[in-house]
Amino acid sequence: MKSSPDAAPQRLPFSRVTEEDLTFFKKILPGRTITDPDLVEASNVDWLKSVRGSGEVLLRPQTTEEVSQILRYCNSRNLAVNPQGGNTGLVGGSVPVYDEIILSTSLMNNILSFDDISDLNVSLPGILTCQAGCVLENLSLYLADRDYIMPLDLGAKGSCQIGGNVATNAGGLRLLRYGSLHGTVLGLEVVLADGRVLDCLATLRKDNTGYDLKQLFIGSEGTLGVITAVSVLCPRKPRSVNVVFLGCETFEQLLKTFQLCRGMLGEILSAFEFLDSECMRLLNTHLKLPNPISDCPFYIVIETSGSDPDHDAQKLHNFLEEAMTSLLVTDGTVATEDAKIKALWSMRERVTEALTHDGFTYKYDISLPVERIYQLVTDMRQHLGNRAKSVVGYGHVGDGNLHLNITTPAKDPAVLAAIEPFVFEWTANFQGSISAEHGLGLKKRNYIYYSKPSQAVALMGNIKAMLDPKGILNPYKTLPDNL
Repeated sequence: MKSSPDAAPQRLPFSRVTEEDLTFFKKILPGRTITDPDLVEASNVDWLKSVRGSGEVLLRPQTTEEVSQILRYCNSRNLAVNPQGGNTGLVGGSVPVYDEIILSTSLMNNILSFDDISDLNVSLPGILTCQAGCVLENLSLYLADRDYIMPLDLGAKGSCQIGGNVATNAGGLRLLRYGSLHGTVLGLEVVLADGRVLDCLATLRKDNTGYDLKQLFIGSEGTLGVITAVSVLCPRKPRSVNVVFLGCETFEQLLKTFQLCRGMLGEILSAFEFLDSECMRLLNTHLKLPNPISDCPFYIVIETSGSDPDHDAQKLHNFLEEAMTSLLVTDGTVATEDAKIKALWSMRERVTEALTHDGFTYKYDISLPVERIYQLVTDMRQHLGNRAKSVVGYGHVGDGNLHLNITTPAKDPAVLAAIEPFVFEWTANFQGSISAEHGLGLKKRNYIYYSKPSQAVALMGNIKAMLDPKGILNPYKTLPDNL
């Protein structure tokens, strides 16, 4: 709103790293203070290769105490710090803007405990407590061996870290069933800017004693504190999983299918995802993934998860019969075996990968009233005309989350100027959010007013000033430049 997100903010008057600083870091992190430019380079560039910093120091702590010592020292020296997890973010929030010290949580990857409440012999959720650097897929594999699952599933699960997931309040494919991290995270351990350790690593389901401080840090993008450990509620692994891939002629039919699905599948519905024909074309063209059904304008991925295979199969059969006889869907296929389930899910999960082969990608993560989510795609196509190579839409119908992606042969400032702020104005006009999952980071910080009133943004600034008065934690991110 105030300036282009590609325009670097003015560098704040932080100190520069000295040899004395390096001596201190090397003393507390022997062999884990990295200054070799070739080794630091990967941590300076975001996953999309759209943002590049010039950090010269990469610190790799293994314990909360080491993080505490680092931040206490950096705060005293007025050294800016960029917390970094798996570096899979899409809004430039996980890499330096200038020469901030990069604090990586990658070596903080220990599972601290898992309480499966097995002595009660009932199907209650388990509670996993782990360090922030644990990779999401590794946690999922650990839990699968114990008959549990993570309440979070993301396309980047092979490299993203749970601390970063919490810091950005990642949503993903299972939010429809298990809710957001604001509900499934039971406790956090956070190191504040001055090195104080805030231990809110509770494992209680209910605790009504005062302010729920952990919620401040969920979605704060590392600007209020560095998350070092997480306790999270983990559902039982479902005994019965089915995945359905369906085709629809219109988006209106897709929405009616969703309404029917919610009514008939109810408690076993765990995901309702969609992708358009442009996504399918990219999957076919760039990844050679064959369409499992006949060509359609829209495709749906539905997952059911339950405890009784026969019961679930009957409910699914009744739903599919009604959807077909009502002419809401034109074709479809069902998977119950792991290999076919994985193949059908890949049609949705690998769209991002296919886009990377199509050119430079402009990515937008929007939430809207569900009846409006595809209208933005069609309006953007009309708005851009032949300036865009592809304009595609996919996402989570269950929570109104659209992933709008636009590709061009190469990065083009003129195209970006045509997209922004048009996309944010359009979203605000329909009372949507300009960021549904990935946060604001560097790229969207100045557009926050499209989704938040000025009083709310000012209060965010007050909270930042209270917890990080020198502003050393992930500067230039999340909050607008004018705050």
